[in-house]
Amino acid sequence: MADTENLGTGTTTDRGSEGSRGRGRTTIADNVVAAIAGIAIRETDGVHSIGRGASKALGAVTGRMSGSSGSSAAGRAVKVEVGEKQAAIDVDVKVEYGTTIHELADLIRTHVTDAVETMTGLEVVEINIVVFDVHIPGDDDDDDSDDQGGSRSGGSSPRVQ
Repeated sequence: MADTENLGTGTTTDRGSEGSRGRGRTTIADNVVAAIAGIAIRETDGVHSIGRGASKALGAVTGRMSGSSGSSAAGRAVKVEVGEKQAAIDVDVKVEYGTTIHELADLIRTHVTDAVETMTGLEVVEINIVVFDVHIPGDDDDDDSDDQGGSRSGGSSPRVQ
């Protein structure tokens, strides 16, 4: 069994073979776990972006470019709690229209668990996902376009009869 010590900003662990004991410690910072989880989420088909506000905007641009600085944006958009041997993860996602959300959530949990457990050795005990929006192709950031505003002003025909 591996010895682990929680340092507040990360986890220090002596994971690995028994022969590595006494040769030093490995520290895995919380933001590393968050970045790994964020990348795994972005690589899941059906996810448009992760996070809200500035982290979402940055993540939508950088997250899909291989080798980019999207991992830092992913770290800000994904919240983690890392204990001695376990991690819990919270994320807000915007999904593509037409995606079956409950299936996507299962897929996200599988991808994140595989990535975090493989890369860090921590057990992922919980992944909380909040789907806060749906991306509709062709409906970029101009959600309050003239067709919606006009029907509210009373100048056009009523929407329902």
